[in-house]
This record gives sequence, structure tokens and C-alpha cells, in this order.
Amino acid sequence: MAEDCCVTGGNVMILTCSGGSNVGQLANQAAVELTKEGFGKMYCLAGVGGLLSGFVQSAKDVPEMVAIDGCPVGCAKAILDNADVPLKSYVVVTNLGIKKNHDFELKEKDMRRVKEAVRQACAQFQPARSVDPAPKCCCG
Repeated sequence: MAEDCCVTGGNVMILTCSGGSNVGQLANQAAVELTKEGFGKMYCLAGVGGLLSGFVQSAKDVPEMVAIDGCPVGCAKAILDNADVPLKSYVVVTNLGIKKNHDFELKEKDMRRVKEAVRQACAQFQPARSVDPAPKCCCG
């Protein structure tokens, strides 16, 4: 994965809800797929929630991060707040017009919608056209 780190969006830390509903699972699966595609890297939100110092410090130090929550309950956001980790970019799956339910047969169109919303939320992190020829990565 280290060789994929510096692709566009490759150094975005992704922290996500993995709740017991379709939208929680969409959030989690979107993070997995975006990581596999080289758009950022999924990290352990549970480690931040457990206030494990290395996880918390990594989340505080990373320049580019997105949190994905399934619904307005906002568990991922609350975990970051409780750990004093600043929220840099944020997506709530139900805000994308996807209704929360307990049907775990995830729809591909919903997955595409979530992944696109994450990419859009992270657009602020994308470098200007004058890209540093040797970008520095925070993942690895």
C-alpha cells in the first residue's frame, strides 16, 4: 500500500462508522473500497475511541482526514470530539438521501454515491495545479 500512498487523495486518513444498519455498513464498505482504490487509507476509529495514544496522536497529526458517519447520531464525530481530534472533513450517509434500515444487501448505486461524497468532501485537500514533484505522504 505504501507505493499507492501518494496517488491523488492517497494520504487522506479515513475514519468511519461501522454501525448496525445499512448506512453504517455503507460507510464502512466505502472506506474499504476507497482504500483499495488508493484514495486514502482507512484507519482504526475504535483505537481513537479507546483513547489509545498512538491512534489519537496519528488522527491529530494527519493533515488530511475524513470521518464518515452512517446517520445523524454521529458516532464517528462523537469519538473524534471526545478524543479532542479536530474534524477536518465529514460525510453523513443519510444526508445523501439514503434511508437508514437494517437491510444489509448494500446497493451499488448507494455505494457509488457515498464514495463520490467522500471524494467531494476531500476536494479541499487536493493540491493546486502546481503539484510538488516529490509529494510527502503521511501514511505508511
